[in-house]
Amino acid sequence: MKLLNFGSLNIDHVYTMDYFVEGKETQAAETYEHYVGGKGLNQSVALAAAGQKVYHAGKIGADGTMLRDFLYAHGVDTSFVQMSACPSGHAVIQVAHGENAIIVFGGANQDVDETMIDAVLEHFSVGNLLLAQNEISSLDQLLTKAAAKGMKIALNPSPIDERLQRAPLALCDLLLVNEVEAAALSECDSSDHEKVLLALADRYPKAQIVMTCGGEGAWSHVRGETMHQPAFSVPVVDTTCAGDTFTGFYLSALLRGHSPASALRIACKAASFSIQRAGAAPSIPTWEEVVTEERKETDDSGNF
Repeated sequence: MKLLNFGSLNIDHVYTMDYFVEGKETQAAETYEHYVGGKGLNQSVALAAAGQKVYHAGKIGADGTMLRDFLYAHGVDTSFVQMSACPSGHAVIQVAHGENAIIVFGGANQDVDETMIDAVLEHFSVGNLLLAQNEISSLDQLLTKAAAKGMKIALNPSPIDERLQRAPLALCDLLLVNEVEAAALSECDSSDHEKVLLALADRYPKAQIVMTCGGEGAWSHVRGETMHQPAFSVPVVDTTCAGDTFTGFYLSALLRGHSPASALRIACKAASFSIQRAGAAPSIPTWEEVVTEERKETDDSGNF
């Protein structure tokens, strides 16, 4: 199976704050760092770190060659990363006491068009896996064309915006969401995570549903079975890339033949590594790190 991640590439500008800046307020940052990022790039790096051969498709500006170089250095195939006349996407991230607030500028990520999609998908076929997020333009065409080729589709519909109303989410085989995204897509405002999960599963019966809930762990609904994995208790440094790490490791675990329950635990463990480290992609652990830690904490169940 060939694995294609068609997604965003961003430069992340990260400011450590005492608290998040509010309207009409100016606040001095305690520290500043810049990193490579974007949900697409992060998830490709996570997949590669978890042992998968992954092709990344996306667009960068003249200022973004560091993004392509970072992917390549971390084992991602960058054959389908194209140049755009637009500046690269970037994010301004405030980090305060382990939580984050993010402003994203799409840039070259919003220069993805139908011509590019056709050119990339020409290299993929029935049974190949497409991973996508909602940080690039033309998402609806991407999902439709991938489904028409018989590809399997995993979607992380983040961020939630009006474009998702046009996107054919019913074509997806796997939806990976956080609790806010799940509530919005299911139109269920319950505080009961399982109820929201089941409402989303009812709306998209074809798809496996995986829902992350921060410190309360993660839920999944697969082939009629509902599962919950509690979060691992660790010191929190930066949550920026936790969800992307989770996505990459969950998919990799499934592709390695793990059960959905085992994949859920592995993904939560990988996310617990990420939140203990600063930055986005640089915070992603390796498969070996996660499995070694798991072996210390679990009995010999045959899952690893």
